[in-house]
Amino acid sequence: MSAGEAGGRRGPLAGVRIADFTWIGAGAYTTKLFADFGADVIKVESATRMDPLRSTAPFKDGVPGIERSGYFADRNSNKRAIRLDLKHPEGRRLARALIARSEVVANNFTPGTMDRLGLGYDVVSAERPDIVYLSMSMQGATGPDRGDVGFGLTIAALTGLLHLSGPPDRPPIGTGTNYPDHVPNPCHAAFAVLAALHHRRRTGRGQFIDLAQTEPTIALLGTAITDFTANGRVQGRVGNAHPLAAPHGAYPCLGGRWIAIAARTDAQWRAIAAELGLTRDGWDDPAARTAGRDALDDLVAAATRGREASGLADALQRAGVPAAMVARIDDLVERDAQLAHRGHWVRLDHAVMGRTLYNAPPMRLSRTDFEMRTPAPLLGEHTDAVCREVLGLDDDEIRRLRADGVFE
Repeated sequence: MSAGEAGGRRGPLAGVRIADFTWIGAGAYTTKLFADFGADVIKVESATRMDPLRSTAPFKDGVPGIERSGYFADRNSNKRAIRLDLKHPEGRRLARALIARSEVVANNFTPGTMDRLGLGYDVVSAERPDIVYLSMSMQGATGPDRGDVGFGLTIAALTGLLHLSGPPDRPPIGTGTNYPDHVPNPCHAAFAVLAALHHRRRTGRGQFIDLAQTEPTIALLGTAITDFTANGRVQGRVGNAHPLAAPHGAYPCLGGRWIAIAARTDAQWRAIAAELGLTRDGWDDPAARTAGRDALDDLVAAATRGREASGLADALQRAGVPAAMVARIDDLVERDAQLAHRGHWVRLDHAVMGRTLYNAPPMRLSRTDFEMRTPAPLLGEHTDAVCREVLGLDDDEIRRLRADGVFE
Protein backbone atom coordinates (compact mmCIF):
# COMPACT_ATOMS: atom_id res chain seq x y z
CA MET A 1 0.00 0.00 0.00
CA SER A 2 1.43 3.36 -0.98
CA ALA A 3 1.54 6.38 1.29
CA GLY A 4 -1.35 7.83 -0.64
CA GLU A 5 -3.41 4.68 -0.19
CA ALA A 6 -2.66 4.53 3.53
CA GLY A 7 -3.53 8.18 4.01
CA GLY A 8 -6.57 7.99 1.76
CA ARG A 9 -8.44 5.37 3.74
CA ARG A 10 -12.14 5.99 4.01
CA GLY A 11 -14.73 4.88 6.50
CA PRO A 12 -15.76 6.00 9.98
CA LEU A 13 -12.48 4.79 11.53
CA ALA A 14 -10.13 6.44 9.05
CA GLY A 15 -7.33 8.11 10.99
CA VAL A 16 -7.17 5.43 13.68
CA ARG A 17 -4.04 3.29 13.64
CA ILE A 18 -3.80 -0.05 15.45
CA ALA A 19 -0.52 -1.78 16.28
CA ASP A 20 -1.82 -5.33 15.94
CA PHE A 21 0.03 -8.05 17.85
CA THR A 22 -2.99 -10.38 17.84
CA TRP A 23 -3.14 -13.78 16.26
CA ILE A 24 -5.41 -16.78 15.62
CA GLY A 25 -9.19 -16.23 15.54
CA ALA A 26 -10.58 -13.89 18.18
CA GLY A 27 -7.78 -11.33 18.14
CA ALA A 28 -7.38 -11.24 14.38
CA TYR A 29 -11.13 -10.85 13.86
CA THR A 30 -11.31 -8.02 16.40
CA THR A 31 -8.78 -5.92 14.52
CA LYS A 32 -10.29 -6.87 11.15
CA LEU A 33 -13.53 -5.19 12.23
CA PHE A 34 -11.58 -1.95 12.58
CA ALA A 35 -9.66 -2.42 9.34
CA ASP A 36 -12.85 -2.97 7.35
CA PHE A 37 -14.16 0.39 8.53
CA GLY A 38 -11.05 2.36 7.64
CA ALA A 39 -8.54 1.97 10.47
CA ASP A 40 -4.90 1.45 9.52
CA VAL A 41 -4.25 -1.92 11.15
CA ILE A 42 -0.59 -2.93 11.05
CA LYS A 43 -0.07 -6.61 11.83
CA VAL A 44 3.23 -7.41 13.56
CA GLU A 45 4.76 -10.85 12.94
CA SER A 46 8.11 -12.49 12.36
CA ALA A 47 9.28 -15.57 10.52
CA THR A 48 9.69 -17.40 13.84
CA ARG A 49 6.54 -16.01 15.52
CA MET A 50 4.00 -15.70 12.73
CA ASP A 51 0.26 -15.95 13.20
CA PRO A 52 -0.51 -19.71 13.51
CA LEU A 53 -3.52 -19.17 11.25
CA ARG A 54 -1.08 -18.90 8.34
CA SER A 55 -0.44 -22.62 8.76
CA THR A 56 -4.07 -23.55 9.36
CA ALA A 57 -6.32 -25.24 6.78
CA PRO A 58 -8.17 -24.86 4.53
CA PHE A 59 -5.46 -24.07 1.99
CA LYS A 60 -5.96 -22.81 -1.55
CA ASP A 61 -6.17 -25.84 -3.88
CA GLY A 62 -5.32 -28.06 -0.89
CA VAL A 63 -1.65 -27.02 -1.06
CA PRO A 64 -0.27 -26.01 2.36
CA GLY A 65 1.70 -22.79 2.65
CA ILE A 66 1.90 -19.76 4.91
CA GLU A 67 0.41 -17.58 2.17
CA ARG A 68 -2.32 -20.06 1.19
CA SER A 69 -4.57 -20.27 4.25
CA GLY A 70 -8.14 -19.24 3.58
CA TYR A 71 -8.75 -18.96 7.31
CA PHE A 72 -5.92 -16.47 7.75
CA ALA A 73 -6.97 -14.55 4.66
CA ASP A 74 -10.54 -14.05 5.81
CA ARG A 75 -9.47 -12.80 9.26
CA ASN A 76 -6.85 -10.34 8.02
CA SER A 77 -8.21 -8.49 5.01
CA ASN A 78 -7.65 -4.72 4.79
CA LYS A 79 -4.58 -4.91 7.06
CA ARG A 80 -0.95 -4.10 6.46
CA ALA A 81 1.85 -6.36 7.73
CA ILE A 82 5.32 -5.71 9.09
CA ARG A 83 7.99 -8.23 10.08
CA LEU A 84 9.70 -7.46 13.39
CA ASP A 85 11.82 -9.86 15.44
CA LEU A 86 10.67 -8.88 18.94
CA LYS A 87 13.56 -10.78 20.49
CA HIS A 88 15.95 -8.36 18.80
CA PRO A 89 16.52 -5.09 20.72
CA GLU A 90 16.06 -3.08 17.54
CA GLY A 91 12.86 -4.99 16.77
CA ARG A 92 11.45 -4.07 20.17
CA ARG A 93 12.54 -0.45 19.67
CA LEU A 94 10.69 -0.29 16.38
CA ALA A 95 7.64 -1.94 17.93
CA ARG A 96 7.57 0.78 20.60
CA ALA A 97 7.96 3.41 17.89
CA LEU A 98 5.01 1.89 16.01
CA ILE A 99 2.91 1.91 19.18
CA ALA A 100 3.89 5.52 19.84
CA ARG A 101 2.42 6.41 16.43
CA SER A 102 -0.77 4.42 17.01
CA GLU A 103 -4.00 5.08 18.88
CA VAL A 104 -4.55 1.43 19.82
CA VAL A 105 -2.34 -1.55 20.58
CA ALA A 106 -3.93 -5.01 20.69
CA ASN A 107 -2.81 -8.48 21.74
CA ASN A 108 -4.44 -11.74 22.81
CA PHE A 109 -1.43 -13.40 24.41
CA THR A 110 -1.20 -15.03 27.83
CA PRO A 111 -0.78 -12.31 30.49
CA GLY A 112 2.86 -11.34 30.96
CA THR A 113 3.95 -12.06 27.37
CA MET A 114 3.98 -8.42 26.26
CA ASP A 115 5.62 -7.38 29.55
CA ARG A 116 8.50 -9.78 28.95
CA LEU A 117 9.02 -8.15 25.55
CA GLY A 118 9.13 -4.70 27.09
CA LEU A 119 5.81 -3.86 25.43
CA GLY A 120 3.46 -4.09 28.42
CA TYR A 121 0.96 -1.41 29.29
CA ASP A 122 3.09 0.24 31.99
CA VAL A 123 5.99 0.77 29.58
CA VAL A 124 3.81 1.76 26.64
CA SER A 125 1.57 4.17 28.56
CA ALA A 126 4.61 5.90 30.07
CA GLU A 127 5.68 6.78 26.53
CA ARG A 128 2.16 7.46 25.24
CA PRO A 129 -0.36 8.16 28.04
CA ASP A 130 -3.32 8.34 25.66
CA ILE A 131 -2.82 4.84 24.23
CA VAL A 132 -5.78 2.46 24.23
CA TYR A 133 -4.29 -0.92 25.12
CA LEU A 134 -6.37 -4.03 24.48
CA SER A 135 -5.38 -7.28 26.18
CA MET A 136 -7.76 -10.18 25.48
CA SER A 137 -6.38 -13.25 27.22
CA MET A 138 -8.44 -16.34 27.96
CA GLN A 139 -9.01 -15.75 31.68
CA GLY A 140 -8.02 -12.12 32.20
CA ALA A 141 -4.93 -10.33 33.45
CA THR A 142 -5.37 -11.18 37.14
CA GLY A 143 -6.70 -14.05 39.23
CA PRO A 144 -5.72 -17.64 40.04
CA ASP A 145 -6.21 -18.90 36.47
CA ARG A 146 -4.69 -15.94 34.61
CA GLY A 147 -1.90 -18.06 33.12
CA ASP A 148 -4.11 -20.81 31.69
CA VAL A 149 -3.93 -21.34 27.94
CA GLY A 150 -6.58 -22.53 25.52
CA PHE A 151 -8.60 -21.98 22.40
CA GLY A 152 -12.28 -21.71 21.51
CA LEU A 153 -13.07 -25.28 22.60
CA THR A 154 -11.38 -24.67 25.96
CA ILE A 155 -13.39 -21.49 26.50
CA ALA A 156 -16.61 -23.27 25.54
CA ALA A 157 -15.83 -25.91 28.17
CA LEU A 158 -14.89 -23.44 30.90
CA THR A 159 -18.04 -21.36 30.46
CA GLY A 160 -20.55 -24.23 30.33
CA LEU A 161 -21.39 -23.76 26.65
CA LEU A 162 -20.09 -27.24 25.90
CA HIS A 163 -22.24 -28.70 28.69
CA LEU A 164 -25.35 -27.34 26.93
CA SER A 165 -24.40 -28.49 23.42
CA GLY A 166 -25.77 -31.68 21.92
CA PRO A 167 -28.61 -34.17 22.36
CA PRO A 168 -29.56 -35.12 25.94
CA ASP A 169 -28.45 -38.75 25.57
CA ARG A 170 -25.00 -38.00 24.17
CA PRO A 171 -21.73 -36.60 25.57
CA PRO A 172 -20.99 -32.91 24.98
CA ILE A 173 -20.30 -32.67 21.27
CA GLY A 174 -19.36 -29.04 20.73
CA THR A 175 -20.94 -26.50 18.45
CA GLY A 176 -19.17 -27.30 15.18
CA THR A 177 -17.13 -24.10 15.26
CA ASN A 178 -15.42 -22.09 17.96
CA TYR A 179 -18.13 -19.51 18.62
CA PRO A 180 -16.03 -17.71 21.28
CA ASP A 181 -13.44 -16.90 18.60
CA HIS A 182 -15.90 -15.68 16.01
CA VAL A 183 -18.75 -13.93 17.81
CA PRO A 184 -18.75 -12.84 21.47
CA ASN A 185 -15.07 -12.13 22.05
CA PRO A 186 -14.24 -10.05 18.94
CA CYS A 187 -17.49 -8.10 19.23
CA HIS A 188 -17.08 -7.33 22.94
CA ALA A 189 -13.42 -6.41 22.42
CA ALA A 190 -14.24 -4.08 19.54
CA PHE A 191 -16.97 -2.41 21.58
CA ALA A 192 -14.56 -1.89 24.48
CA VAL A 193 -11.96 -0.31 22.19
CA LEU A 194 -14.55 2.03 20.66
CA ALA A 195 -15.70 3.04 24.16
CA ALA A 196 -12.10 3.72 25.21
CA LEU A 197 -11.46 5.75 22.04
CA HIS A 198 -14.56 7.83 22.79
CA HIS A 199 -13.30 8.40 26.35
CA ARG A 200 -9.89 9.34 24.97
CA ARG A 201 -11.44 11.87 22.61
CA ARG A 202 -13.27 13.52 25.51
CA THR A 203 -10.48 13.40 28.11
CA GLY A 204 -7.21 12.89 26.26
CA ARG A 205 -6.50 9.84 28.42
CA GLY A 206 -5.99 6.27 27.27
CA GLN A 207 -6.54 3.13 29.31
CA PHE A 208 -5.89 -0.57 29.69
CA ILE A 209 -8.66 -2.93 28.54
CA ASP A 210 -8.54 -6.29 30.30
CA LEU A 211 -10.92 -8.60 28.44
CA ALA A 212 -11.20 -12.19 29.64
CA GLN A 213 -12.45 -14.26 26.71
CA THR A 214 -14.36 -16.59 28.99
CA GLU A 215 -16.68 -13.83 30.15
CA PRO A 216 -18.24 -12.62 26.86
CA THR A 217 -18.89 -16.28 26.00
CA ILE A 218 -21.28 -16.50 28.94
CA ALA A 219 -23.63 -14.35 26.83
CA LEU A 220 -24.16 -17.45 24.66
CA LEU A 221 -25.70 -19.41 27.52
CA GLY A 222 -29.11 -17.84 27.03
CA THR A 223 -31.50 -18.49 29.91
CA ALA A 224 -29.34 -21.10 31.61
CA ILE A 225 -27.88 -18.60 34.08
CA THR A 226 -31.21 -17.02 34.97
CA ASP A 227 -32.85 -20.44 35.27
CA PHE A 228 -30.25 -21.38 37.85
CA THR A 229 -30.43 -18.10 39.77
CA ALA A 230 -34.25 -18.03 39.73
CA ASN A 231 -35.02 -21.72 40.14
CA GLY A 232 -31.84 -23.45 41.28
CA ARG A 233 -32.05 -25.63 38.15
CA VAL A 234 -28.93 -26.68 36.22
CA GLN A 235 -29.93 -27.00 32.59
CA GLY A 236 -28.50 -29.81 30.49
CA ARG A 237 -28.35 -30.73 26.84
CA VAL A 238 -31.70 -30.64 25.06
CA GLY A 239 -30.67 -30.87 21.40
CA ASN A 240 -33.11 -28.85 19.29
CA ALA A 241 -35.95 -28.96 21.81
CA HIS A 242 -37.42 -25.81 23.32
CA PRO A 243 -39.24 -25.78 26.68
CA LEU A 244 -42.08 -23.60 25.40
CA ALA A 245 -42.36 -24.57 21.73
CA ALA A 246 -43.25 -27.68 19.74
CA PRO A 247 -42.68 -28.66 17.04
CA HIS A 248 -39.23 -27.14 17.31
CA GLY A 249 -36.35 -28.85 15.54
CA ALA A 250 -34.73 -30.00 12.30
CA TYR A 251 -36.70 -32.41 10.11
CA PRO A 252 -35.63 -34.52 7.09
CA CYS A 253 -36.56 -33.61 3.53
CA LEU A 254 -35.94 -34.97 0.05
CA GLY A 255 -32.39 -35.48 -1.17
CA GLY A 256 -30.85 -35.73 2.27
CA ARG A 257 -31.67 -32.11 3.06
CA TRP A 258 -33.20 -30.77 6.27
CA ILE A 259 -35.56 -28.03 7.35
CA ALA A 260 -35.71 -26.19 10.68
CA ILE A 261 -39.22 -25.43 11.93
CA ALA A 262 -40.26 -23.62 15.09
CA ALA A 263 -43.82 -23.13 16.34
CA ARG A 264 -44.08 -20.62 19.17
CA THR A 265 -47.81 -19.87 18.80
CA ASP A 266 -51.01 -21.76 18.19
CA ALA A 267 -51.43 -19.96 14.87
CA GLN A 268 -48.01 -21.17 13.72
CA TRP A 269 -48.87 -24.73 14.73
CA ARG A 270 -52.12 -24.59 12.76
CA ALA A 271 -50.26 -23.27 9.71
CA ILE A 272 -47.72 -26.11 9.94
CA ALA A 273 -50.46 -28.70 10.25
CA ALA A 274 -52.31 -27.24 7.25
CA GLU A 275 -49.21 -27.12 5.02
CA LEU A 276 -48.09 -30.65 5.94
CA GLY A 277 -51.56 -32.19 6.07
CA LEU A 278 -51.18 -33.21 9.71
CA THR A 279 -53.98 -34.20 12.03
CA ARG A 280 -54.54 -31.70 14.80
CA ASP A 281 -56.45 -34.14 16.99
CA GLY A 282 -55.03 -33.84 20.50
CA TRP A 283 -52.31 -31.38 19.47
CA ASP A 284 -54.04 -27.99 19.62
CA ASP A 285 -53.22 -27.60 23.29
CA PRO A 286 -49.69 -26.10 23.69
CA ALA A 287 -49.07 -28.15 26.83
CA ALA A 288 -49.93 -31.34 24.96
CA ARG A 289 -47.51 -30.44 22.16
CA THR A 290 -44.58 -29.80 24.51
CA ALA A 291 -45.34 -32.85 26.66
CA GLY A 292 -45.58 -35.08 23.60
CA ARG A 293 -42.83 -33.44 21.58
CA ASP A 294 -41.15 -36.73 20.63
CA ALA A 295 -44.31 -38.16 19.08
CA LEU A 296 -45.08 -34.82 17.44
CA ASP A 297 -41.58 -34.67 15.99
CA ASP A 298 -42.10 -38.11 14.47
CA LEU A 299 -45.39 -36.94 12.95
CA VAL A 300 -43.82 -33.83 11.44
CA ALA A 301 -40.76 -35.73 10.17
CA ALA A 302 -42.96 -38.28 8.38
CA ALA A 303 -44.64 -35.43 6.51
CA THR A 304 -41.50 -33.45 5.65
CA ARG A 305 -39.62 -36.46 4.21
CA GLY A 306 -41.48 -36.15 0.93
CA ARG A 307 -41.03 -32.38 0.57
CA GLU A 308 -38.25 -30.31 -0.94
CA ALA A 309 -36.62 -28.30 1.84
CA SER A 310 -36.31 -24.89 0.19
CA GLY A 311 -39.83 -24.91 -1.25
CA LEU A 312 -41.33 -26.07 2.03
CA ALA A 313 -39.47 -23.36 3.92
CA ASP A 314 -40.82 -20.72 1.53
CA ALA A 315 -44.37 -22.02 1.92
CA LEU A 316 -44.16 -22.02 5.72
CA GLN A 317 -42.65 -18.54 5.76
CA ARG A 318 -45.56 -17.25 3.68
CA ALA A 319 -47.87 -18.73 6.30
CA GLY A 320 -46.04 -16.89 9.09
CA VAL A 321 -44.03 -19.84 10.41
CA PRO A 322 -40.33 -19.45 11.34
CA ALA A 323 -38.77 -22.00 8.99
CA ALA A 324 -35.59 -22.30 6.97
CA MET A 325 -33.79 -24.87 4.91
CA VAL A 326 -30.69 -26.09 6.74
CA ALA A 327 -28.10 -24.52 4.46
CA ARG A 328 -24.75 -25.95 3.46
CA ILE A 329 -21.74 -23.80 2.71
CA ASP A 330 -22.28 -24.07 -1.05
CA ASP A 331 -25.84 -22.81 -0.56
CA LEU A 332 -24.54 -19.74 1.25
CA VAL A 333 -21.85 -18.88 -1.27
CA GLU A 334 -23.52 -19.80 -4.54
CA ARG A 335 -27.27 -19.70 -4.08
CA ASP A 336 -28.28 -17.39 -1.23
CA ALA A 337 -30.14 -14.53 -2.93
CA GLN A 338 -30.31 -12.42 0.22
CA LEU A 339 -26.55 -12.54 0.85
CA ALA A 340 -25.96 -11.75 -2.81
CA HIS A 341 -28.33 -8.80 -2.61
CA ARG A 342 -26.47 -7.37 0.37
CA GLY A 343 -23.08 -7.88 -1.26
CA HIS A 344 -21.87 -10.08 1.56
CA TRP A 345 -19.34 -12.02 -0.50
CA VAL A 346 -16.41 -10.01 -1.84
CA ARG A 347 -13.66 -11.32 -4.08
CA LEU A 348 -10.19 -9.79 -3.92
CA ASP A 349 -6.98 -10.56 -5.80
CA HIS A 350 -4.44 -12.17 -3.47
CA ALA A 351 -0.78 -12.16 -4.51
CA VAL A 352 -0.40 -15.93 -4.06
CA MET A 353 -3.92 -17.40 -4.01
CA GLY A 354 -5.34 -15.27 -6.81
CA ARG A 355 -9.05 -14.37 -6.78
CA THR A 356 -10.28 -15.31 -3.30
CA LEU A 357 -13.52 -14.96 -1.37
CA TYR A 358 -13.94 -12.79 1.71
CA ASN A 359 -16.73 -12.07 4.18
CA ALA A 360 -17.84 -8.46 4.16
CA PRO A 361 -18.87 -6.92 7.49
CA PRO A 362 -22.48 -7.81 8.32
CA MET A 363 -23.57 -4.22 9.00
CA ARG A 364 -24.23 -1.37 6.57
CA LEU A 365 -23.85 2.29 7.53
CA SER A 366 -25.84 4.78 5.48
CA ARG A 367 -23.13 7.47 5.33
CA THR A 368 -19.74 5.89 6.09
CA ASP A 369 -19.82 2.23 5.11
CA PHE A 370 -17.04 -0.34 5.00
CA GLU A 371 -14.63 -0.72 2.10
CA MET A 372 -13.01 -4.04 1.19
CA ARG A 373 -9.76 -2.60 -0.11
CA THR A 374 -7.04 -5.23 0.07
CA PRO A 375 -6.68 -8.99 0.60
CA ALA A 376 -4.84 -10.39 3.58
CA PRO A 377 -1.19 -9.34 3.57
CA LEU A 378 1.75 -11.60 2.88
CA LEU A 379 4.10 -12.11 5.81
CA GLY A 380 5.79 -8.71 6.26
CA GLU A 381 4.46 -7.47 2.92
CA HIS A 382 4.39 -3.82 3.98
CA THR A 383 7.54 -3.73 6.11
CA ASP A 384 9.39 -1.16 4.01
CA ALA A 385 6.30 1.00 3.48
CA VAL A 386 5.45 1.07 7.20
CA CYS A 387 9.07 1.84 8.09
CA ARG A 388 9.07 4.81 5.71
CA GLU A 389 5.54 6.16 6.15
CA VAL A 390 4.88 5.48 9.83
CA LEU A 391 8.29 5.18 11.47
CA GLY A 392 10.04 7.79 9.33
CA LEU A 393 13.05 5.62 8.43
CA ASP A 394 15.10 6.24 5.31
CA ASP A 395 16.24 3.55 2.88
CA ASP A 396 19.75 3.33 4.36
CA GLU A 397 18.34 2.69 7.83
CA ILE A 398 15.93 0.08 6.49
CA ARG A 399 18.79 -1.73 4.71
CA ARG A 400 20.89 -1.65 7.90
CA LEU A 401 18.08 -3.06 10.02
CA ARG A 402 17.39 -5.78 7.46
CA ALA A 403 21.05 -6.75 7.41
CA ASP A 404 21.00 -6.93 11.22
CA GLY A 405 18.11 -9.43 11.12
CA VAL A 406 15.51 -7.10 12.65
CA PHE A 407 12.98 -7.95 9.92
CA GLU A 408 13.29 -11.73 10.23
